[in-house]
Amino acid sequence: MSEFETHEGKRPGLWSALAYFAGVAVIVALVAWLAPGSESTEAGEATTVPEATSTTATTIATYFEDSALTGGEPVAAAAEIILPSVVHIRTTNGLGSGVIYDPDGLIVTAAHVVEGDDTVSIRLADGRQFQGTVVGSATEVDIAVIRIEAADLPAADFNTNKPRVGQLAIAVGSPWNLASTVTSGIISAVDRPSCNPVTEICVSVVQTDAAINPGNSGGALVDRTGAVVGINVSIFTESGANDGVGFAVPSETVRAYADSIVSGEPLVAAFLGVSGAFVTEEGRAGALIVEVIPGSAAQQAGIQVDDVIVSIDGVPIQGIDDLAAQVRTHRPGEIVEVLLLRDGEEIAYQVTLGEREDAS
Repeated sequence: MSEFETHEGKRPGLWSALAYFAGVAVIVALVAWLAPGSESTEAGEATTVPEATSTTATTIATYFEDSALTGGEPVAAAAEIILPSVVHIRTTNGLGSGVIYDPDGLIVTAAHVVEGDDTVSIRLADGRQFQGTVVGSATEVDIAVIRIEAADLPAADFNTNKPRVGQLAIAVGSPWNLASTVTSGIISAVDRPSCNPVTEICVSVVQTDAAINPGNSGGALVDRTGAVVGINVSIFTESGANDGVGFAVPSETVRAYADSIVSGEPLVAAFLGVSGAFVTEEGRAGALIVEVIPGSAAQQAGIQVDDVIVSIDGVPIQGIDDLAAQVRTHRPGEIVEVLLLRDGEEIAYQVTLGEREDAS
């Protein structure tokens, strides 16, 4: 089962970890949280942003279709758009990154970057510095929001559509304290499950091979238009640094939880009402149901013990972690199609998802 680990060994991280970075790299297990390192560099120069930053989606699309405007360099064009929106964060434990998501002073970052701090130092791409107040954190998805007293900031666009495997991916942040660093690669996978062994909460993340290192935590993963598709949070590594397997919380999740943090209204996740295990016998992969909670959405829909759930709304389910992560992307009252195997026969159920009684 995937698990998280931090420098304190208390809060979970993505899969087992080899290193959690908070000032310096500390070898701990098999995945490195991309936490901050020690201060060593100054903010980069202010970047000239193309007019596309504040134009309509149609104009942005036209901008990127015109090779004369991009100069045939889509990564460079996307970087020019997103760089002014990515900030440098200094905490009591070190450094991290963040992304301006509201022009009136709201910044989103990874929750583990600001863990234990009520205030942090923020440096914008143009060199201005502010004291930021941590509005709140959603540790279950590793997202936090910081507020600074500023207005008319260059807020990033967030693309909440699911990215496509193989599409261009560009990571922007402050790895090893090198502010405004840009690396590129592709989206390697979507719908990867990331599970907290303490809370048993699983979330769905995006995988990329764009180089991500300590200090990138909370920074942006963007598409070719410069729109944010995820917030970088962790890497899988055997070396303690980038091995080409990085993970980001998708923008849809980021926006939902950031808005919840700012409004002060808890974001309630959907509840299916089953427990399960990985399929161990030969045959199709899926989540083997070992318990159906009486009165739950699953029980009301007709799901039974020994059923094997193989997809939800067309998203393949490889095991119980996938199932939990996919259910969490939905809200109570939403209807999803659950495809399962029962005695070798495929059956599709329309399930109206419920809410856990303890709202956890």
